[in-house]
Amino acid sequence: MLAKNTKNMQTKVEKLSLLADMIAFAIVDGQLHEREYTFLSIIAVELGITQEEFKQLFHEENRSEMIKTEFQRIQQFYRLALLMHCDGVLHEREVIKIHEIGIHMGLNPFAMKRVLKAMEQSPTRTVSPEYLLEVFQEQQN
Repeated sequence: MLAKNTKNMQTKVEKLSLLADMIAFAIVDGQLHEREYTFLSIIAVELGITQEEFKQLFHEENRSEMIKTEFQRIQQFYRLALLMHCDGVLHEREVIKIHEIGIHMGLNPFAMKRVLKAMEQSPTRTVSPEYLLEVFQEQQN
């Protein structure tokens, strides 16, 4: 689900913006854990971002752009949620920030809460793509 639809993203600028947003989110707790860095580098590869471009994003001011489609916003929310859990420590600032980001992206707060709760309860800290889309689609009806 993470990279399956990356070809739907139009431009390199949009891809760099998505990754820059993820980097900014990863350091919201004041540190970048090695597992978070590894996860971000995997996402960079999936998005077709070179290692040099990836490293440069850590030295630039956030270049956030509005994500165009609802599916892409849900996909980015899920990436952020995975990133939030990958270091094994759930910081209060991360929880607050992911809700702020989701609201800013126009996602339903109840759907976000359900997805995050399901991820917390999952031994793998993941949810299926079907569940993810189902939760957000339920809230639209």
